[in-house]
Amino acid sequence: MMKKLLLLIAIVWIGNTAIAQEAETLYLLFEFMHVDNEQESAYGETENFWEKIHEQRIKNGDALGWDLWRITPGGENQGSQYMTVSLYNDPVKMMEGGDFDKAFDGAYPDMSDMDRMKKMEHTSKSRDLTHRVYLQQIATTTPEYEMPIGMVARLNFMKVEPGQADDFEKAEVEVFQPLHQQSVNDGSLANWGLMRNMLGYGSDSYATHMTVDMYSSYDQMFNSGGIVQDPTAAQIKAMDDAMATRDLRSVRIIQLIRKVRP
Repeated sequence: MMKKLLLLIAIVWIGNTAIAQEAETLYLLFEFMHVDNEQESAYGETENFWEKIHEQRIKNGDALGWDLWRITPGGENQGSQYMTVSLYNDPVKMMEGGDFDKAFDGAYPDMSDMDRMKKMEHTSKSRDLTHRVYLQQIATTTPEYEMPIGMVARLNFMKVEPGQADDFEKAEVEVFQPLHQQSVNDGSLANWGLMRNMLGYGSDSYATHMTVDMYSSYDQMFNSGGIVQDPTAAQIKAMDDAMATRDLRSVRIIQLIRKVRP
């Protein structure tokens, strides 16, 4: 009887653990915006308008959150000047986007069809959506970072050759994640995460993965002192071997300027 009870407890524990792990999986939609200098003010009005719609989407259960980030450097010739991030707990919800009409009606119930059309035209004129990136979070440090407005982050775009993704992700989790966790623990880093580009397959892909280093401020970012101080020979070799699994394509600095959460 005792063996059966222990077996039942084990089965329930394993099942609950699997459910918890599945629930913790985070999916992120990055949308990069090109904004001309003369459209800066108009774009600000656009995102102010859409912020209320995103609040309603979260209330409706279509998303977990939404952010607006400023990208540095931000000149017109730098590609994208802003980036929005929508958070999901379901890849299907991320791909389908949810019911925007329902969210629109909930956010602006008294808006006429004519005014709605004008808002949509204003949106399209204020920025160009250059591209979307669909991501799945693979690993992150703890505890969860609340991301106050004004905090900054460094996006590292990585290219991994076909067939090498498992080796790259294993190296990031086994070698770099513990080092980043140590930096979080000692206060030199706010958070670190590893994400996989869900549609970033093939040799022509720009980036297959992305890591993000989060900092509470520029001061913390520029004075963090690096990933590890006085590394041992074994640590240096482990980091060199890990870095050999990928190509660092580019780095962008971003700053959080708007955020919506439940």
